[in-house]
Amino acid sequence: MESENAMRTFTRLVVASPMCSFLHKLRVAPIALACCLASQPSIAEIVDWPELPKTCFVSQRPANVEDVRKGCAAFLIGGPERSVGMPLNVQIPEYAYHVDSASGKKTPVILLQAEEHSSIKAVGYREVGTSSIGAALLSEMQLLGTSKPR
Repeated sequence: MESENAMRTFTRLVVASPMCSFLHKLRVAPIALACCLASQPSIAEIVDWPELPKTCFVSQRPANVEDVRKGCAAFLIGGPERSVGMPLNVQIPEYAYHVDSASGKKTPVILLQAEEHSSIKAVGYREVGTSSIGAALLSEMQLLGTSKPR
């Protein structure tokens, strides 16, 4: 229940994702759609982890409209004029898995941003092996650190 309330609140706060205007018309939660679109490799599948990016991520500050436009962030908390997100104490960029709570399937990702607002901790990520960008609650992530996983 707490997770569902956090998801609803987070969804209302995320207003500047590239797909938000389209999703708003459909009345679909942006974060739910981002999670549903994530590819789901099997656990036995070997992940070809890339090197961490040297640019195009948001660290130690909230994302802005330009970060989202460039694909360097997945979301903006607040509005285009003023972000209300606060950076989380999470290493960015970082290797991680997004863990689907319903199926337990893990999607390999690289974290691009980590922000908090109203006790909701959210991250933006890029899926490994694709150019897909997504967002999730921090509690849905398995953080792996900055060394390339083996």
